[in-house]
Amino acid sequence: MRIALCQMTSGIDPAANAGMLIDAIEAAAAGGAGMIFTPEMSGLVDRDRERAARSIQGEGDDSVLAAVRSAARQHGIWVHLGSLAIRRPDGRLANRGFVIDATGAIRAHYDKMHLFDVDLPTGESWRESASYAAGERTLVVDTPVGPLGPSICYDLRFGALYAAMAEAGADVLAVPAAFTRPTGAAHWHVLLRARAVENACFVVAAAQTGTHADGRATYGHSLVVDPWGEIILDMGEAPGLGFVEIDTARVVEARSRIPVLAHRRPIPRPSRA
Repeated sequence: MRIALCQMTSGIDPAANAGMLIDAIEAAAAGGAGMIFTPEMSGLVDRDRERAARSIQGEGDDSVLAAVRSAARQHGIWVHLGSLAIRRPDGRLANRGFVIDATGAIRAHYDKMHLFDVDLPTGESWRESASYAAGERTLVVDTPVGPLGPSICYDLRFGALYAAMAEAGADVLAVPAAFTRPTGAAHWHVLLRARAVENACFVVAAAQTGTHADGRATYGHSLVVDPWGEIILDMGEAPGLGFVEIDTARVVEARSRIPVLAHRRPIPRPSRA
């Protein structure tokens, strides 16, 4: 199946971001894709918490989500909307991704489990947990491209999450992201290839790129990695659309060559010697 990845530089205006997403969905469908993948925080990238809070709505009121659902329906294409900032009923925020079908219906959503609280040597400091609540469930969603395991950005560093999704039947692992440039340059390619190899899955990672209106800079390099660990798409740093063919028969082939899932065993807690 042909898929598209949308690499974008989202800003502080949700309406402008929604316009970019609508254009990308139309172009993806015109290019023959049956499903499009977008980055983390597709609808809003704004590190000013007070300003951002004015744009964050509940799921039923979010204008970007509504626009993407309408575009999916209009163009008859599935969308993995990497994530949006969503206000939960309890007032906390969720970093939430959506799987939307070709009728515009939400088939599933996933809230980011692992929150990015780090201090980098560059002086960058991030405290995602100051605004967002961590997700508490994992899932696998049936899609036209195959059973899909969703995750978001910093989740990439926690291999047990992807092992659980592969063991639950995922053939494709989605990793929408907004990686910083220092961490992206150091770890992005190697971690995505590792998740593909250790689970014999395709990994689809749509990313934010460039310098954003709020001043942050993201790494780009949206990737698709096959189950043998080969990079079959690397979009570099420019925003735009990338297309690639996904054949899940390659998952079966990789797992027959090295049956990592069949060989996996429960790991006992190490004792101290």
